[in-house]
Amino acid sequence: MMPIASKVEANGQMCEKGESVSMMEQLVPEITTHAFSYLDYPSLCRLSMTNSLMRKAANDDNAWKALYHKDFTLEQDGVRPINGWKAYYAATRAIVNINAEFFGIIRDRLLPAMGHLWLNADYVKCIHASGELFSGYSAVVGSWQIVLNAEQLGDGGLQIRDVRTRVLAEIAWVTMKAYVDMDNGTFNITNVFEHHNGRWYIVHHHCSVLLAHGNVQQIVHP
Repeated sequence: MMPIASKVEANGQMCEKGESVSMMEQLVPEITTHAFSYLDYPSLCRLSMTNSLMRKAANDDNAWKALYHKDFTLEQDGVRPINGWKAYYAATRAIVNINAEFFGIIRDRLLPAMGHLWLNADYVKCIHASGELFSGYSAVVGSWQIVLNAEQLGDGGLQIRDVRTRVLAEIAWVTMKAYVDMDNGTFNITNVFEHHNGRWYIVHHHCSVLLAHGNVQQIVHP
């Protein structure tokens, strides 16, 4: 920290005589934003709690946009978040986390947890790799009891790749590829979420049949 003997301007803020500002606070906004682009999500949040100048810099939309494109898909270059990139990043992070939780439940075969993840509504739907459609909360959760008991599920071999997320106000969807065995083909999966009472719930799951070596194979997972 360096004492400033008289009024100086730091990042557009006037500092009175006797106050101290850090070297970071004396940088022009463009340089600060560029420096912040190298930080991860927890670091940027911690920095925003240090003082008012850092909070203003850390809440800059450009910093959160850069972090979003670093952590998530670049497919949303045309998006202009209504509530800013920080809120959009937080919403996307929440969806990515709950989507990861969904597959963690599958790996651990936790039927009660799967039931808590779904919205209890008659319009929720689930299409497994078998191609069968289940509609309504009870039918959907019942279908997962069959899937989670299936031998084809394997133990810990489920891998998720190419995750793409899109959030629009109270609804979000995630597309991805899933592999039970990396050598035997892939499932294309779409999960749709809705926001209710402060949390996200899954309302639609669609898994393709397994395409392996040019042949469609009927498998009950995922």
